[in-house]
Amino acid sequence: MPPALRGSQAEPGPRCEALRKRESRAPAEGRSCRPDPAPALAALGGVGGGWAALAFVTLLGFASRFYRLQQPPHVCWDETHFGKMGSYYINRTFFFDVHPPLGKMLIGLAGYLSGYDGTFPFQKPGDRYEQHNYIGMRGFCAFLGSCLVPFVYLTVLELSKSLPAALLSAFILIFDTGCITLSQYILLDPILMFFIMAAVLSMVKYNSCADRPFSLPWWFWLSLTGVNLAGAMGVKFVGLFVVILVGLNTISDLWDLLGDLSLSLVMFGKHLLARVLCLILLPLALYMALFAVHFAVLNKSGPGDGFYSSAFQSRLIGNNLHDVSIPEHLAYGSVVTMKNLRMAGGYLHSHWHLYPEGVGARQQQVTAYLHKDLNNLWIIKKYDSNADHLDPSCTVEFVRHGDIIRLEHKETSRNLHSHQHEAPLTRKHFQVTGYGINGTGDSNDFWRIEVVGRKSGKLIKVLRSQIRLTHVATGCILGSSGKMLPKWGWEQVEVTCTPYLKENPSSLWNIEDHINPKLPNISLDVLKPSFTEILLESHMVMIRGNSGLKPKENEVTSKPWHWPINYQGLRFSGINETDYRVYLLGNPVVWWLNLVTIGVYFLMTTSTAVAMKRGVQQMTEHRELFQVLLRGGGQIMLGWLLHYLPFYMMGRVLYFHHYFPAMLFSSMLTGITWDTLLKFCTGHLLSSTMARRVYTCGVLTLVLLIVYSFYLFHPLSYGMVGPMASDPNSSMAGLRWLESWEF
Repeated sequence: MPPALRGSQAEPGPRCEALRKRESRAPAEGRSCRPDPAPALAALGGVGGGWAALAFVTLLGFASRFYRLQQPPHVCWDETHFGKMGSYYINRTFFFDVHPPLGKMLIGLAGYLSGYDGTFPFQKPGDRYEQHNYIGMRGFCAFLGSCLVPFVYLTVLELSKSLPAALLSAFILIFDTGCITLSQYILLDPILMFFIMAAVLSMVKYNSCADRPFSLPWWFWLSLTGVNLAGAMGVKFVGLFVVILVGLNTISDLWDLLGDLSLSLVMFGKHLLARVLCLILLPLALYMALFAVHFAVLNKSGPGDGFYSSAFQSRLIGNNLHDVSIPEHLAYGSVVTMKNLRMAGGYLHSHWHLYPEGVGARQQQVTAYLHKDLNNLWIIKKYDSNADHLDPSCTVEFVRHGDIIRLEHKETSRNLHSHQHEAPLTRKHFQVTGYGINGTGDSNDFWRIEVVGRKSGKLIKVLRSQIRLTHVATGCILGSSGKMLPKWGWEQVEVTCTPYLKENPSSLWNIEDHINPKLPNISLDVLKPSFTEILLESHMVMIRGNSGLKPKENEVTSKPWHWPINYQGLRFSGINETDYRVYLLGNPVVWWLNLVTIGVYFLMTTSTAVAMKRGVQQMTEHRELFQVLLRGGGQIMLGWLLHYLPFYMMGRVLYFHHYFPAMLFSSMLTGITWDTLLKFCTGHLLSSTMARRVYTCGVLTLVLLIVYSFYLFHPLSYGMVGPMASDPNSSMAGLRWLESWEF
């Protein structure tokens, strides 16, 4: 494991020499010995004024995020979604989202505690809040966004032991227009970044306690790391990236401990168990607990029902399946509805309308319909008999796994049918139709009913059994393609018969409604899924929903290579001169400085590695500076890579705001890299007095550039009214440095 995975902690005082003699054990103890800075740099490089500086940057961070928080007093960008979801929690109404629930739960809690009653509809951007109290939810997100500043400051201070490096990183974050904008609205991003940075800070602090294993601070920071990992994963699945970062750090730590021959295997086992407990079991328990709270709070039927299975829906108060009694096992003559297990796959449906001329055979349409309807009802019949199984003289005969059946549409008396005509939309799939008169058709109406994971002859349960219908004549499988039919199909979902036998939710169904007066009813309570089952189902639905996200009409999407260069922003509010316009865009000086720094960092680390390999002699001070760069900077660089590169492999729609967690790491890297570079150059080339002046001027120049750029671009975050930037009379005239910026 490369040394970049470990944090760097300086060790002042007389123990330095002793630590040098124990160099082989230093990795295991997580310490590095760094001599006092050169006298010329001591005043700026010390940490004596650390607390005052922390208070100063924290105050600036909060002031920049809470300034004009109430503006604009209308819905902006994704407040439409996450404000509405906060309302759902207050009203206890179930909904569907592609992210885990923690962020929305916290937004709902903040709204509830601040007096918001959950009645604002959040229908579309631009809707005015009027008398509704939205400040509490915005204020909560702004508070967490403000906390990023002290988190970054403390992390960089711990890794570099340099006050200027910590201040530079903090100023970058304070005066970044993009971070301010993202923190001022009801969004998940500030909540996610809060937990990511809290996890990184806890990890770095826990590394610094490596010489005091199993002490109270060691346990505290190790446990807090696990808590923050659960928080990051509980807001968005991309929280997994910081989990990987902490995991790699832990593996490196344990590998070094294993190589410490003074450490017994029993003690190593204790170290291993402590990390399993705090970094695996604790986060997992907390993550499951927040889902338990999520399911307990959202106990009323709502707009998310249709994305989940019938068994899942039976838990929800107000759903037609809640607290009802129906026959448990399927029998011939039963009237049923069949729900596709694909997310938003709909109910098997037919109606009197025919497929139009030129679309397969001109027979009755069969579709999947997302709503309850009488045209969703089908009668289960034997393939070779048209007998009325509900006749009192007929004995009850149950449908079993492997039986060949016929499905007769109750309203039109036509059979579910397929043949080798091509499906309307999906090429190489077969068309599914309604065929026959009063249940009399042909052999293309026969289907074999099979239950996933069951043996031949077993009974079929409502709600719980996942069934597959295989067309006897062609061998294809009935499924929902998920594609919406044109207006001739009433914009319902296409149903096809696929010859590809790959098992997936699109080709699986379950019985939902079940009517058979000859069978005893049972309460659906006995069929309700367990917590483990609904937890797994909710994750499958979220993952499928996330991977299937597509851009909305006229929506600005972007590609990962756009993000570090600040190529294109996002309109949060307003599009013309009369609107109050807010535009998400990073401070150009900050973002381009971060981008240049990544190149500088790779150049410095490469040249240093080559020099060390060639045996070039270096002064002690320079060796220690490069240890900070390689270890502390390497850890931050790894965090940037983990939070950026995976987006190149994602198939889902991507937006500019997805880069901001990676931006946190690049900002910290900028502070560490430029601090190290300036100290090396000034200490190596200049006298002590001149070195101090040049170093101070270098740091101040970077800070002043950042502040001046913020002064120029701050209207992007705090709102613009009047002419667009292309107009010479605009307050932003001349600041549209890239054609792709749309403000």
